[in-house]
Amino acid sequence: MSQVSAPGRDGGDRGSGGVTRRLPPVTELCIGSLALMLAGGVFIAANLPGAVPLGPPAGLLVGGGILTALAMGLLAKARPFSFKTFFQVVRWALLAYLVISGLLAYVFIRDGARGPMLVVLVATLLLFAVDVPTVIAFTVARHQEEPG
Repeated sequence: MSQVSAPGRDGGDRGSGGVTRRLPPVTELCIGSLALMLAGGVFIAANLPGAVPLGPPAGLLVGGGILTALAMGLLAKARPFSFKTFFQVVRWALLAYLVISGLLAYVFIRDGARGPMLVVLVATLLLFAVDVPTVIAFTVARHQEEPG
């Protein structure tokens, strides 16, 4: 597959024919989601080893989930887009980040995280394991021309 040039000033990608295609802000939404989840993790870490109020990190997690859901919804409607390339990349990246998230969950459990705090941490890791592969795969696929 041939590559298209870097994004134009209008935020679209220019294909080999010079036609601008507008793609949704999937990367920006997923990075926003990651920022919210990171803020929640920092909040939890800042309150350890004492009692951790879970309202703020849970709220940040919900906000991150909403951003991720919005990104996935917009991605599903993106046309033209090389979904074949996207799924080739996301499959392996998702596997890698699920392993990373599983190892981090194991560390949290071994470190004594229990109850609702563990639920928030594991949910954060699952969202992390979806967001990062999505960003990687979207970044690769957006620069591929859609097969005829």
